[in-house]
Amino acid sequence: MSFNYDDRTLSLNHKRKIQSFIASIFKKEKKVLNRLYYIFCSDENLLQINRSFLKHDFYTDIITFDLSEVVAETIGEVYISIDRVKDNAAAMKVSFEEEALRVLFHGALHLCGYKDKKKEDIAVMRKKEDYYITLYKSQRST
Repeated sequence: MSFNYDDRTLSLNHKRKIQSFIASIFKKEKKVLNRLYYIFCSDENLLQINRSFLKHDFYTDIITFDLSEVVAETIGEVYISIDRVKDNAAAMKVSFEEEALRVLFHGALHLCGYKDKKKEDIAVMRKKEDYYITLYKSQRST
């Protein structure tokens, strides 16, 4: 797993611990993680990806691409707009760190098979995000 930077950097402490925790999400969800690349970028770069690949003309905080060729392996790319994460953190009145963890875990959960298009799926995704944020914070403080 790697964190890569396009035109934005991720300002978070304990990046290696976060990467290790993300790998543990796959184990807990009983998925084999082969390769996972997070790419941090600006709103404008993610908008271009959204337009080019998904034919959506709007800003988003995250786009996840499952590149797996075989069901038994997980290979993915997760693009995250640092600009959106900052704005969403302010709008939701949470810290940048918490919102960054949410989108990082959200991308992993997509690759584990969770969806977020229907109301019921969104509720399940939020519950999983909250669970893993709480678990991460409890492990970090020990």
